[in-house]
Formats: sequence, structure tokens, C-alpha cells
Amino acid sequence: MGTIVSIRTDWPAAEVGEMSSEQRKPRQAYLTVRGLAKKFQGTTIYQSFSIDLPMGKFVSIFGPNGCGKSTFINLISGLTPMDAGEVLYDGQTIRDTRISYVFQNYREALFPWTRAIDNIHYPLKVLGVPRKERALRVERLLADFDVPFDLNAYPYTLSGGQQQTVSILRALITEPEVLFLDEPFSALDYEMTLFMRERLQHIFMKRRTTTLLVSHDLEEAIQLADRVVLLTRRPTRVAEIVEVDLPWPRDLDVTTGEAFIALKRHCLDRFWQEVRRN
Repeated sequence: MGTIVSIRTDWPAAEVGEMSSEQRKPRQAYLTVRGLAKKFQGTTIYQSFSIDLPMGKFVSIFGPNGCGKSTFINLISGLTPMDAGEVLYDGQTIRDTRISYVFQNYREALFPWTRAIDNIHYPLKVLGVPRKERALRVERLLADFDVPFDLNAYPYTLSGGQQQTVSILRALITEPEVLFLDEPFSALDYEMTLFMRERLQHIFMKRRTTTLLVSHDLEEAIQLADRVVLLTRRPTRVAEIVEVDLPWPRDLDVTTGEAFIALKRHCLDRFWQEVRRN
């Protein structure tokens, strides 16, 4: 399964001067979900589920095992069809929104027969971006993020963290309006996970791309997010949306500070309430 899912195939630069008066109207800067419904083999995961999340923020999705965290982002990204419901990004449909997706399994996400740098180029090539423009875009992206390894190497020669870095860069090369991350560090060792959290913060602080992260690690969910969406057991609803009002970057001083620990305790208490709920 690939890393990049780009629903929209045109580019903002090509639309300047071509937008209708309707398109130029101010748009609501929210990700809006209304009446979301999904069943799998007779089991209701979501029923009449609604939520509003601000665009331009980093949002973590956290909840009990099997509550539908990954299912949620698969539904609202268009990877999995909804049984019912509507999703709007800043007033636009999924089809009219540039979306990128980074999957859990980095080993299967990259093409092993082509170099890391060519993997990053690939989405632009598919979209028909001319070679010169592709090179400029990749150059700009890499200038923003100091990659500490050789991108001319083939993926199978890279570490897990390096491969996932390439996956994230490939997802960002299309300049997505929304970036989805489905437990992207779950298969990495602890040292590499800490490194990747730092890099992801750096990326977000540079781009301020609307980002939705599914995580099974509460500390990670809080460290990386402006908001943590705590979900209930099935049929899934929102238990609470916790605002994370902590300074960026979330370094060791922040993650060992009293404010962070208090947030973690609050989220953990809410989590256990849902785990124990019949």
C-alpha cells in the first residue's frame, strides 16, 4: 500500500484568475463531519457521528482498542466508503481537497526498486508535473527539512525511521491541505520514535498543515497535538476534545513539566472511564 493519497489532481497555482465568484467566497476553516455512519459485518462502529475540528491544527485521535481510530481517518480521507454522512474540509468535499496519507507499514509503503529520492518524486510524476518543476519542489522541501541520510540510497538499505522519513516527505511533496498519519511510528524502536516525533514537530511548525494522527501512545498523542480527540467504545462517539496549550517544540522540558503531566493524567482518567464502561 502506498504512502500518498492525493484526491485532488490540480494545483492552486493553476487556479489563480480562474476561480468563480462562488469559489472566492470565504470558506469555513473547519474540518466538519456530520452524520457519519459505518458498520462492518453487522457491527456498528459509527452512527450519527459528528465533529468539528479546526483546520491548520495538529489533531491526535486516541481511544480504547477497537473503537475505530484508524477507521475514522480512513472514512474521512475517502479510503473507506461511508455508509452515510458528509465530510467537508474548509467547506470543500474530499474530492476537492489535496490529501496525503502515511501508513503504519513503512516497509511496504515505498517502492524498493527505486531510490529514496525517486520515491519522493513519484507523486509529482503521477500528477504530470514537469521534471524541472518536480526538481524545484523536491529541492524546496529538502531545504526545509535537513535529512541526515543519503536519499540516493534504496529503501531496503535504510533504517525503519529513515524509510518512514521518506514516506512522510513523499506525502508532503504534493503540498497537501490535510495530512493523515496512521500510527506511523508503531513499528519503530524507542530511540527512533523519539527522533521521528521531533522531526514531525519540525515539519508541522514549518508548514502548519492540517494533520490528523492516530496513535496508541497517549504521551505521543499529547506531545504532538494542539487537540486530542478522546473516543469512546463502540458505537463510537467523542468522549472529550482536550486542548493542548503547551509551547512548541514539545521538548524534554515540556514533556516532563507539570502542565504536560496534568494533561496526561486527565486524558488517562478519561480513557480508563471508557475502557471500564460496559
